[in-house]
Amino acid sequence: MENQNLKEKLNHPIFTSIMEAAPNEKVFVIGGFVRDLLLDRPCKDIDIVIEGSGIELAEKIAEKVKASKVSVFKNFGTAMIKLDDGFEIEFVGARKESYNRDSRKPTVEDGTIEDDQKRRDFRMNALAISLSKATFGDLVDPFGGVEDLKNKLIKTPLEAGITYSDDPLRMMRAIRFASQLRFNIHHTSLVAIRENKNRIEIVSQERITTELNKIIMSEVPSVGFKLLYNTGLLQIIFPTMVKLYGVETIDRKSHKDNFYHTLEVLDNIAPNTDNLWLRWSAIMHDIAKPNTKRFDPRVGWTFHSHEVVGSKMVKPEFKRLKLPLDNQMHYVRKMVFLHLRPIALTNKNTKDSAYRRLLFEAGEDIDDLLTLCRADITSKNANKVKLYLERFDKVEKRIAEIEASDKIRDWQPPISGDIIMKTFDLKPCYEVGQIKNEIKEAILEGTIKNDFDEAFNFMLKMGGNLGLNQAVK
Repeated sequence: MENQNLKEKLNHPIFTSIMEAAPNEKVFVIGGFVRDLLLDRPCKDIDIVIEGSGIELAEKIAEKVKASKVSVFKNFGTAMIKLDDGFEIEFVGARKESYNRDSRKPTVEDGTIEDDQKRRDFRMNALAISLSKATFGDLVDPFGGVEDLKNKLIKTPLEAGITYSDDPLRMMRAIRFASQLRFNIHHTSLVAIRENKNRIEIVSQERITTELNKIIMSEVPSVGFKLLYNTGLLQIIFPTMVKLYGVETIDRKSHKDNFYHTLEVLDNIAPNTDNLWLRWSAIMHDIAKPNTKRFDPRVGWTFHSHEVVGSKMVKPEFKRLKLPLDNQMHYVRKMVFLHLRPIALTNKNTKDSAYRRLLFEAGEDIDDLLTLCRADITSKNANKVKLYLERFDKVEKRIAEIEASDKIRDWQPPISGDIIMKTFDLKPCYEVGQIKNEIKEAILEGTIKNDFDEAFNFMLKMGGNLGLNQAVK
């Protein structure tokens, strides 16, 4: 396999440009691009390593391909070029590394391609292809990375315990690749991750969360979360989620394992959305169940108000995980708060006003909320799931009908505060807000339509009830 030549796969012109700019240098494309090339996966991040100066090579190539800018990072000895077609090319000199136990930042010195491959996290990421003129396209695979790809295996090039102890973020990366590629982690690596799990504490939360988000965005996210749990990493990086784990039984009455239920909801929603924050909503939707769990001898286990308590837990969890505290956080908080509401509409006696109120509160996020709620319908009893999904189909249909007729989703009051003040010759006051709220309630209850004329007449009636006189026109 080491004699394999892949020049026919190097069809991006950047590779020929590099060969022409440095025909006699030892220069290679290495890492994730090579791995994904062999797996037929798209990849627009290209890492180039040269036995020499990566920055000098980048400047030559930028001039050759007429790149508008070279981003140079002198402290790291790297440079980057962004091409118009979306490809990002990073250049670096080959190096060897040594680590201090208290930091994942290595001591770096110039090295050979062999040194550079030895410092890679996994054998499949140590694969390199020569871009030198005499050996253009030759695959360099000293550790058996091609074999690992064939066997769908994640294995470290050097002793696993040293690899993970030197840079503990590699433990998260191993699990992320297992989740993204549906590969198995070699058993020696799994043992080493368990043994070194506490080393993750020297890694910044931002780097951990970046890997966690990539796991969440994988095709079947539960693969990664089960590995995180089984290796003990999840207990360190996301202990609040781990509290969902387990089943308690009293008087032969048990509740479901909310950890595995959450993973099932996450897997259910994954094929239907690439929205990271909707997937986070699936993770957080039952996060408060351990805090709200109570046993009632008459009905068994209850989790009253877990949606309210859970919505309040979103911000502190996002803050701890270094997730954004702006619109995305508010979105997840809304999803958690409302996630029981659509399910409650499956009751046969539900009034249209309940649908209108849900449309009003969910607003433009109603479709995402319904996607979350559909994913939340889980049971070991397939017939029960089928029945609930059929009922939920009817709920979605009725929501669509009411939205089409009443236009509540992106609701704007048909009567503004300015109109109320001009009509009754008022300045901003309590009565203005009261009338606005009564108009909103009348529309949501179906007393009047979401229409200017009906709302205006209703406003006049409300003003009269409050003893207000219409201004003379």
